Amino acid sequence: MGGQEFGVAVRQLRESTAPATVGLPVGDRRVRGLRREELADLAGMSADYVRRLEQGRSHPSAGVVNAIARALRIGRAEYERLCALAGYAAADGQVPNEVGPGATRLLERFPDTPMFVSDAAMNVVAVNSAFMALKHWNLTGHPWDWNVAWRTFCNPFEHFRQSDVDASDHEAILVAQLRSTLLRYPADASLAALVDELRTRSPLFDSLWRTPRPVAAYESSAAFVHPDGQAVTLVGSLLAVPGDDLAALMLTAAPGSADAARLAEVVGAAAGPAVVRVGQLGPG
Repeated sequence: MGGQEFGVAVRQLRESTAPATVGLPVGDRRVRGLRREELADLAGMSADYVRRLEQGRSHPSAGVVNAIARALRIGRAEYERLCALAGYAAADGQVPNEVGPGATRLLERFPDTPMFVSDAAMNVVAVNSAFMALKHWNLTGHPWDWNVAWRTFCNPFEHFRQSDVDASDHEAILVAQLRSTLLRYPADASLAALVDELRTRSPLFDSLWRTPRPVAAYESSAAFVHPDGQAVTLVGSLLAVPGDDLAALMLTAAPGSADAARLAEVVGAAAGPAVVRVGQLGPG
């Protein structure tokens, strides 16, 4: 990664940080966020050095990255991103998988919309009752049962069908997500094991890993076949959950369509808790 990208990220974080969140008085300000001088004071460095970092004219040490992260009080996901841009592994380098209040509220507030939350390695960690109502996620007993990429490339769902175009989009999204995650978490042994498993077992994944397809939009369509034999076609849209480095997949039907009516019927017959914690994180 070039120093230019790291500098742009630092400047954006500085300009989006409210003074009050780092213990500084608000007062009358002509600039958005923090001044360079303020960040420099908080991080224990000179304003000129911060300027050179933001302009890409100086490469930070790992200690400087940590000092800036502490000064701006950024979340785990942003810290991991700064480390990756600077070319360093984060302090522990583990993919976070805690389902925080934000992700939980998101699942709770859409009780009629099938949704799941996954970590950055595409391990499903929580679902809502509407998602469980689709009844397509059969478990095989494999350690990667709840990993979306592993299920897509190594053990496809029997009751999940996509057109060639949608399948291609879905595969490209998963590879792009995992490539980005491995960059941010190079020390995560479970993530490395997952990528190795996928590249070993799936020639398609290995080919896409070596020559990724461009991702135009983070969504694709699929037909979910219910145990009663009827199918409902839904569009899956991948949404970021800021701060926790999680993602939520929201499945929706076209308003007023037969699929929307069928989805309402399936979800309406569901029972159980609003949010269910699930998932396995691979070997170990």
